[in-house]
Amino acid sequence: MPPKLAEIVDEFASAPREVVLEMLLEFADAMPPLPPDMAGHDGMEQVPECQTQFFLKATVRPDDTVEVFFDCPPEAPTTRAFAGILAEGLEGAKTAEILAVPDDLYARMGLAQAISPLRIRGGTAILARLKRQVGAQLAALP
Repeated sequence: MPPKLAEIVDEFASAPREVVLEMLLEFADAMPPLPPDMAGHDGMEQVPECQTQFFLKATVRPDDTVEVFFDCPPEAPTTRAFAGILAEGLEGAKTAEILAVPDDLYARMGLAQAISPLRIRGGTAILARLKRQVGAQLAALP
């Protein structure tokens, strides 16, 4: 797991439950906007498991790092927070680090007690699709 993401996971796991929701809102507010050329979600994959419209794109760069893009409406702060966590935690990460992110990230963060199972399912799908995109791009390399 990338060090930045591991640090975020540890912060959530050790935080008192009443602070977790505040932390999630901070990540929701800090989620970076899409670049203008992606405003129409061109080239992005929709995650239908999310209750709200959610789009993502992972791009493997020549230096083996991954650039991630997420879009989710502000009206879905929990899902937006998970995207913000991934955006910050995966920034500059290598492909192997992203593929090694545990599928039970939500559980490791202690979020199962703070958010609904439907939101957890959506977050798990976001991570799975992100890892699948990275894996597919690696497989296509010569």
